[in-house]
Amino acid sequence: MKSPSLPMRARPMLAALSLLPLLGGCGMVVLDPAGDVARQQGDLVVISTLLMLIIIVPVMALTGWFAWKYRAANTAATYKPDWDHSTQLELLIWAVPLLIIICLGAVTWVGTHLLDPYRPLARTAPGQPVGADVKPLEVQVVALHWKWLFIYPEQGIATVNELAVPEGRPLKFRISSSSVMNSFYVPAMAGQIYAMPGMETKLHAVFNETGNYEGFSANYSGAGFSNMRFGVRSMTEAGFERWAAQAKARGTTLDRAAYLKLERPSEKEPVRRYAQVDSGLFDRIVNMCVEPGKMCMHDMMAIDQRGGMGRAGLYNVRQLSYDKFAARGTGDTASDRYIAENCSNPELLGTSLARVEDQPVNLAELTGAGLSRPGTRALSPALDSDKPASARPALTPVSITEPAS
Repeated sequence: MKSPSLPMRARPMLAALSLLPLLGGCGMVVLDPAGDVARQQGDLVVISTLLMLIIIVPVMALTGWFAWKYRAANTAATYKPDWDHSTQLELLIWAVPLLIIICLGAVTWVGTHLLDPYRPLARTAPGQPVGADVKPLEVQVVALHWKWLFIYPEQGIATVNELAVPEGRPLKFRISSSSVMNSFYVPAMAGQIYAMPGMETKLHAVFNETGNYEGFSANYSGAGFSNMRFGVRSMTEAGFERWAAQAKARGTTLDRAAYLKLERPSEKEPVRRYAQVDSGLFDRIVNMCVEPGKMCMHDMMAIDQRGGMGRAGLYNVRQLSYDKFAARGTGDTASDRYIAENCSNPELLGTSLARVEDQPVNLAELTGAGLSRPGTRALSPALDSDKPASARPALTPVSITEPAS
């Protein structure tokens, strides 16, 4: 006896229904996050979707209604083969989408400015403004191949593939990369922000709930990209202090030499903690001068602003093959030479061009896109041409460092 088989039409529907249980593992973290910033961003998605459905749903419904009403078999339907215009219909067709576009534009404009990742938080939750005396917790983020480094300058500690923050306290992330572009993304906290070598981006956020979450890179960066994930822990203030004290007591030291070893490509790195961190390490990472004796980018830019170093810099025109072509951290040195640092100024490193946006700006003197007025040159405070010669720091000749043959 032959067993009964399903009709051909029912098979695709049955296959679709069989996949429904798999959706039970899907989370709604983007629309139900644990941070106020991410929640506002999720609300923008919902509002935008509803505004677009105002036009999409009626159009789809009317399409079906017109197809049914004016079908060939319906002889009672009005038949006007020469009809070509209706002012009322034209007004409806154009007015509704125009109003939706105006609403979307207003929502986008307001949301873009209020949720600017560079803008410090004005509130930690609805009805909870940030007090003037509240200091955000600064976390310096470095995207490595293929892991994440988090530096806590206030606590003097650092971690690998572990981000712990206190609940309810504003967070300020300074983000960079050691080699290629990545993207720092914690869906439960805020939207993604890019991490780029030789540059610094910012992100302000907050956690309103305690719990364990996940962060990852949202930008493909090579073979180990799929494992470039890190745990995120939102704790109470007391729990965060205990966690920081444990890291301070049990960790090792992250100095420049240790960072250069950590920077080398590796996959599936376990959680690692450092009890001490070299001062100014993140600024050196941004300025690509962690290697001892290598000139920082902000020093090069200051020299370029002065028009070079004359005869002392005559032979310093070779491209930096170490930064431009080779993968940083793949060995003791990835090129045969580099421009050596000179007259290193720790104060200049601390207020380098990577942090210029933190300095107050005199808007009365701002012209164009922050450019100097015609006929003048905007120089670094340490290299200001308006100062007398005796007040300027002396520049020593730049040397070229070559390996021993």
